[in-house]
Amino acid sequence: MKREIKATLKAMAGHSVTVRLMDPPLHEFVPALPEKQRDLAQALHIDMETFRERASNLHEVNPMMGHRGIRLGVTYPEITSMQARAIFEAAAELIKSGIKAIPEVMIPLTCEVNEIISQKKLIRAAYEEVVAKTKVKKLNYSVGTMIEIPRAAVLAYEIAGEADFFSFGTNDLTQMTFGFSRDDIGSFLPEYLKQGILEDDPFQTLDQRGVGMLIEHAVTEGREQKPNLKVGICGEHGGDPKSVEFCHREGFTYVSCSAFRVPIARLAAAQAAAKDVLAKKRK
Repeated sequence: MKREIKATLKAMAGHSVTVRLMDPPLHEFVPALPEKQRDLAQALHIDMETFRERASNLHEVNPMMGHRGIRLGVTYPEITSMQARAIFEAAAELIKSGIKAIPEVMIPLTCEVNEIISQKKLIRAAYEEVVAKTKVKKLNYSVGTMIEIPRAAVLAYEIAGEADFFSFGTNDLTQMTFGFSRDDIGSFLPEYLKQGILEDDPFQTLDQRGVGMLIEHAVTEGREQKPNLKVGICGEHGGDPKSVEFCHREGFTYVSCSAFRVPIARLAAAQAAAKDVLAKKRK
């Protein structure tokens, strides 16, 4: 993990790099191949029977709404501490070699401000440990969160009091707002589109009436608490022209998307900005 973070920070020298803390449920990290399972069991110094029992206990009925994201950091604080140390050690090593590194730590799946408070204590402790260990005077870092649960969007004013930035995880926010499973919509969404019940696939084009209303509320409330709050979007919506235009209209700082969608996102952002200029000229 540290090697990859360091390489990214180095490639982006002088620019901030957002590192999202572990998001998937733990069972996804259990290897499927028997030989890999044996290797992991040996590394953990446990027998295969114990390994299988622990692996079985990690499985959940609905893992996408289960023990993942920030919930892992709450129940296993060592996971947050380990990741924070890796981030800060990577940044410190680069700074000592003369390369400017600016890490941003992003906490996923927040639904309550007290979650952020608990994780920030761990992140701060890791920061102080690394600074003392590496003798670096100071690391410039920030701690933000993903807004991907409706409750977090509704309570954005409170959450902004503890977060340096918001990143809207629109895949999960759409999933939880609609009550649609992103992995299972193929059985009914085509009919919804065919009959005109929905105009667009909400996982491809941001639903501005419902999900968009939550985002608009969160941005307004967040910037009422912190006027200079950095706001962005994560997920495939960041490469959809209609969605990018919405983000521009709501005053987003940035959008992020898959690499192959970057040209589309840049063009859409330019077109949205041009529309603003034309609108002002007409006035």
